Amino acid sequence: MMTPKSIVDQMFANDNFSQWLGITVEKVEQGFARIGMIVKSDMLNGFGIAHGGITYSLADSAFAFASNSQGKHAVSIETSISHTKAVKEGDKLTATAKEDNLANRLGIYSITVTNQENEVVALFKGTVFRKDTPWGN
Repeated sequence: MMTPKSIVDQMFANDNFSQWLGITVEKVEQGFARIGMIVKSDMLNGFGIAHGGITYSLADSAFAFASNSQGKHAVSIETSISHTKAVKEGDKLTATAKEDNLANRLGIYSITVTNQENEVVALFKGTVFRKDTPWGN
């Protein structure tokens, strides 16, 4: 059986989008992931703040890593996000995903995105469908 870290390492190696965002994986445990990234100028919208898709994508990657760390292939079936504070160029964002509920077929996760001042900039919630396919096979 693969460890949570080896699962996420394998996922990340094939995740061109997370790599393109400049995401770094900081910590992974069963049902938990913490990742980070720096906001770049090409991530800003017409208001000069980070496009909402940036925090969404960071949170979504943390969600994927946390939910798959349980050993079964897990795919997103529902997500939502609330943007609580503007994000600017140069901000160091951290997304922390925690498991709220795990069942045979469904998992529910909460992801908090903070900036370098530890201010909450987004709150994300997601539900995954857990397939029968184990990681490592």
